[in-house]
Amino acid sequence: MSDPAGVNQLPVLAVFGASDASVEENAVAEQVGAAAARAGWVVLTGGGPGVMEAASRGAAEAGGLTVGILPTDGPDRGYPNDWVRLPIYTGSGSARNAFNVLSANLCIAVGGGPGTLSETALALKSGTPVWCWQSWDLTPPPGRDRPLPRVFDTADDLLNALESEFAPGS
Repeated sequence: MSDPAGVNQLPVLAVFGASDASVEENAVAEQVGAAAARAGWVVLTGGGPGVMEAASRGAAEAGGLTVGILPTDGPDRGYPNDWVRLPIYTGSGSARNAFNVLSANLCIAVGGGPGTLSETALALKSGTPVWCWQSWDLTPPPGRDRPLPRVFDTADDLLNALESEFAPGS
C-alpha cells in the first residue's frame, strides 16, 4: 500500500493498547512499530506509556515518524512518551480516540483496556480495518451482520500479516 489516499500522503498505522501492558504486549507492540517504520508508515498512538510507548519506540528506533494524539492539553505524567516525535495535544481526554482511528489506514490493537475497546469499536464503525492480538473478543448481536476485527492467535501470525500488508504493491 504505497499511497492509500491516492494523494502522496504517508500511510498511517494506529497502534492501540493499554498503558499498563504486559512485557509480552510491549514486545509485540515494539515489533509492530518497527515493521511499520521500515515500510515507510507513520506510527500513530495515544502517545502515552505501555503499548503506545513500545510501538513508538520500535518505530523511532527503526527511523520512522511517530505521532502521539494526546488526551491532555500539554505535557502531563507520561504524555507524551519519550519516543513521540510529533505530539498533538488535544485536551479532549478519551474523545481523542476518534482522532486516532480516523487518521489511520490500518489499526492494530495489542491487548488493551476499555480505551482500546472504544478505539476498536470506532474503527469498525468508521470502516477502518482493525487487527487484534490478545485484545477484546467481539461478537455482534444475533441477526446483525457487522464487520469484525481480524484476530490473530499468535504474535508471529500478526507480524507476518503486517509484513505482507507492508510489501510493495499490496
